[in-house]
Amino acid sequence: MAVWCTVSAFGTYACMYGFRKPFTAGVYVDDPFSPGFKASLIGAQVLGYTLSKLIGIRVIAEMPPRRRIATLLGLIAVAQAAWVLFGALPPSFAGVCLFLNGLSLGMVFGLVLGFLEGRRLSEAFITGLCCSFILADGISKSVGLRLLEAGVPERWMPAAAGAVFALPLWGFASMLGRVPPPAESDVIARSERLPMDQVDRWGFLRRHGGIVVPIIAAYTLVTLLRSVRADFSRELWQALGAPGAASVFTRSEAWVTLAMILPLGLIVRIADHRKAFYGGLGISCLGLALVVASSLAWQWHRIGAFGFMVAIGIGLYLPYIAVHATVFERLIALSRERANLGFLMYLADTAGYIGVCAVMAMKGRSLGTTDILPLFLDGASLVAILGIGCLVAAALALRRSMGAR
Repeated sequence: MAVWCTVSAFGTYACMYGFRKPFTAGVYVDDPFSPGFKASLIGAQVLGYTLSKLIGIRVIAEMPPRRRIATLLGLIAVAQAAWVLFGALPPSFAGVCLFLNGLSLGMVFGLVLGFLEGRRLSEAFITGLCCSFILADGISKSVGLRLLEAGVPERWMPAAAGAVFALPLWGFASMLGRVPPPAESDVIARSERLPMDQVDRWGFLRRHGGIVVPIIAAYTLVTLLRSVRADFSRELWQALGAPGAASVFTRSEAWVTLAMILPLGLIVRIADHRKAFYGGLGISCLGLALVVASSLAWQWHRIGAFGFMVAIGIGLYLPYIAVHATVFERLIALSRERANLGFLMYLADTAGYIGVCAVMAMKGRSLGTTDILPLFLDGASLVAILGIGCLVAAALALRRSMGAR
């Protein structure tokens, strides 16, 4: 069952990325596209994704298990229809198409996550799920660039990429739908995960907001920098002086993925929820320290372009995945309250993507030019320092809360 859960969740979400990210392999600078067109596309998709996360705070928290797969497949179909419209309609409608695409895909993660939480092996399963979007981010860009190199027009490349991933996604989603609910031993170890109504949601936040809020603040900062690295990776590689081939996206993210498995997968062996919670925060701080170190190493000419992109990717994804897989999961297990991981993650994702929208509105044009590298390096140090401060505050808040009990 462990292998089935991991493979089905990994495959489903990895294939979802084939409907979301391939378009970022394009540059969209030639006629009929205008300067800054790609930044506007990313901004429109992120805006739709953000609204989807906001809606998902309620929808995912209340979603009964029996409706998850049908909802997931329906959302993917809408996302692909948006790409077909993107190719068929004039560029003036492109923003609407990207908004619709983001709006439909934003709830897919929560639907998949619902099959994995509340189990003794949840950290391992969720780490596998999160590794899917690290690796899939690179694979989807590689597929997109291969299609462009094969002569597919930029306007039709995203729809063509979606067609490539459609059948595998259906197969993995069918597997996911056959995952059984948590066993009684899982419920005893991690607490039962139930749908949450509005009273449950506000009650949980009132009691644990001092812990949840600084974690979300750190997660938001990491999401900002991670999104820039993911959405403008082609521009970053060019600014680093190493544009590379299509395979560079997949190779760099493969190394990042491998680096996630050991530290995050092993936390599942820690039975004490409080120790595992602190362990997740510690891994997150270690990752943010690596962000600072890799930025300084690049500026001091101690590391090459490939090593820099891999190192900073590891540093960003360690806290990003730790929050997904361990921190909130163990907080719920500690509280033994009526709660689910989807609710907390969609709160965090909403905050994160609102931040991304703000950055895109203020700096979107600069990110699509050669100015992206100094902006990225400055942002990396700031994100790391503030993020570590927030995580330390969350650890102290839990210590006070446990002391009060």
